[in-house]
Amino acid sequence: MQTNISNRCATAGGTGIKPLRYAGGVLQMLDQRKLPTEEIWLDYRDYREVAEGIQTMVVRGAPAIGCAAAFGAWFGARDIEAEETGDFLDRFAAVCDHLAASRPTAVNLSWALQRMQGFARNHADRPVEQIKIALEYEALAILEEDERINRAMGRHGQELIPDPARILTHCNAGALATGGYGTALGVIRAAVAAGKQVAVLADETRPFLQGARLTAWELQRDGIDTTLICDNMAGYLMSRGLIDCVIVGADRIAANGDVANKIGTYTVAVLAREHRIPFYVAAPVSTIDLSLADGSLIPIEQRDRREITHIGDIQLAPDNIGVVNPAFDVTPARLVTAIITEHGIATGNYPVRLAELVNCGG
Repeated sequence: MQTNISNRCATAGGTGIKPLRYAGGVLQMLDQRKLPTEEIWLDYRDYREVAEGIQTMVVRGAPAIGCAAAFGAWFGARDIEAEETGDFLDRFAAVCDHLAASRPTAVNLSWALQRMQGFARNHADRPVEQIKIALEYEALAILEEDERINRAMGRHGQELIPDPARILTHCNAGALATGGYGTALGVIRAAVAAGKQVAVLADETRPFLQGARLTAWELQRDGIDTTLICDNMAGYLMSRGLIDCVIVGADRIAANGDVANKIGTYTVAVLAREHRIPFYVAAPVSTIDLSLADGSLIPIEQRDRREITHIGDIQLAPDNIGVVNPAFDVTPARLVTAIITEHGIATGNYPVRLAELVNCGG
């Protein structure tokens, strides 16, 4: 794995902000752990390194994780030495299992890996080397499709945004979390592009500070009016009438509309309901997991205690203090005003509407 330092990786309007880029058999990931003070690109050529990059949050955000995993799967496939298709497919499945274990909550990870494996199985009548070549193009297709999906999501979602609007967002569901443009931030970008007056309140999103480090960085580069707040300020601002709506992304959505997103999302949703503020979720249909009846079945990743006790090398808490660090929580469907996808918007009867969006495309 190699390191490259970039002076600038974005252009105005959000179209240039990318967490991933691929050329010549090398996947480059923008190291999101270093933002906003450093822009460093890391080079990946091995599926094990990609899995580590996902686990250590070099890349994060459900859609971006899925895109990265697809290239990791391609690297693994490329390096398999097998002449028989059956042997190749078995070893390719082991590669995908390794990648899938890197982060359990984001369903886009398993979705992308299942798509890559399904593609390989569907072309099992071809020689192994041809399957390998085709898998590279499939990984590229997943990455390129993601930005188109996000832009479609933005077009649907911006219709829900009032003009003017003061929008609270939690964590980072922007270009950095996707193949480009963003889910929740894509809706915000689309509203701005439609001429609406939008101001964003980005909460810091402890403990990894994705709001402070990433959302604020993205929106500031786009010239979108953005104010950073601490996580525990949302209720006060809502009580003062300073927030018109909330929009967040998602890492997995159950069949009944329960939403797993960054820890703290549930708290924001409860506050929004108390203050009668719309709470919107923006996510591609690949994030909807119809195999899970409700959010209680969504696996919740538990992360290292050091993310709570330290910021970088600075220790914040006493030695040997007990720590719990779930990366996500689940917001019940009853608190969600609408779920925005590239195929349309779901409101009300989520079990029926989400299935329609996934299976029928609208």
